[in-house]
Amino acid sequence: MNTLKQVMTELKKNGTEQTRKTYSRHGMPEDMFGVSIADLKVIAKKIKGNQSLAYELYESGNYDAMYLAGIVADGSQMSKKQLATWAKTATCPMISEYTVPGVASQSTHAQALAIKWIGSRTESIATSGWCTYSGILAIRPDEELDLKEIKSLLDRITKDLQHAPNKVRYTMNGYVIAVGAYVKPLLKQAKQAAKKIGVVSVDMGDTACKVPLATAYIEKIEKLGRVGKKRNTIKC
Repeated sequence: MNTLKQVMTELKKNGTEQTRKTYSRHGMPEDMFGVSIADLKVIAKKIKGNQSLAYELYESGNYDAMYLAGIVADGSQMSKKQLATWAKTATCPMISEYTVPGVASQSTHAQALAIKWIGSRTESIATSGWCTYSGILAIRPDEELDLKEIKSLLDRITKDLQHAPNKVRYTMNGYVIAVGAYVKPLLKQAKQAAKKIGVVSVDMGDTACKVPLATAYIEKIEKLGRVGKKRNTIKC
């Protein structure tokens, strides 16, 4: 299975009506087959390492293919322009908040892109920015992080969150949690920011999804003794 046509045929075969209904409630576009993430991972193993095919899959505009592209693609091999194009053409929150940050966080351009995207007036691009920076915190050693910049973003969130667009508020809240979970030197500052923002109101649409309370989430991680424990990847 090494051509776009072959993969699209496999995706179509694995799509189900129930998954399409579930995805629709979560804001996925009409152009999708409805393939579960578990099945996407099985397909990904068959085309692992095929970078050019990953690009074709993303460019197809089909949701399942775009998500699969994010699993397969190696962000460290992508140019700044390619990553920016992926962020600009993301078709739904799952792509802008998971697929794009998943590859962007692997890149040497991650920090620069995250800061640029965070400042975007386009909601989906801004969410990619916050999620990418959260990904950087999750996978990079503390000594490679710009603690001053990270703290300044916490301060920015406490000032701007209430006036930010809907999903940007969600990803800002996630950033506060990421600082508390992964950046041990800034645990105190993350907890202070979490307390200031309190309960974050976000319209999650026709879903049962809830916005995690940052104070409680960070406290739970702290009690488990997992503060500062890094991940290999943020892809899921």
